[in-house]
Amino acid sequence: MLRYLPFLLVLALWVYAFIDCVNTPESQVRGLPKVVWVLIILLFGEVLVGPVAWLVAGKQRRPARADGSTPLPWHRDRGTTWVAPDDNPEFLRSLKDEHPREEKRQDETRLKDWEADLRRREEELRRRNGGTADGPGETP
Repeated sequence: MLRYLPFLLVLALWVYAFIDCVNTPESQVRGLPKVVWVLIILLFGEVLVGPVAWLVAGKQRRPARADGSTPLPWHRDRGTTWVAPDDNPEFLRSLKDEHPREEKRQDETRLKDWEADLRRREEELRRRNGGTADGPGETP
């Protein structure tokens, strides 16, 4: 079993590098076009040159800042601000009863319009049939 371990490690690295390259956006690929990197990984995968080259030089690992420098991996980027939902005024505004009340009014208005349209259609149907009710559950 131990004799298969190097082959399995090479295969795992090969598969990881290929999937990582395919899933990487074109904007984060460095040096060569993405298609060329895929070919390098596939053609030179068994000798580890392709996958190692991709992992070392092919992909931009850390997002670049606006000034072009890359932040250190252990420092948090100060440009991002995250606000908890209970501290976010927009989220709290969305929870207020103003919107549901307005939506409820719109739904009630729409329902009244539908009921009026239904009554109008029933009246037209009754007039066409000469005053007889043909609806289900009604007897003439």
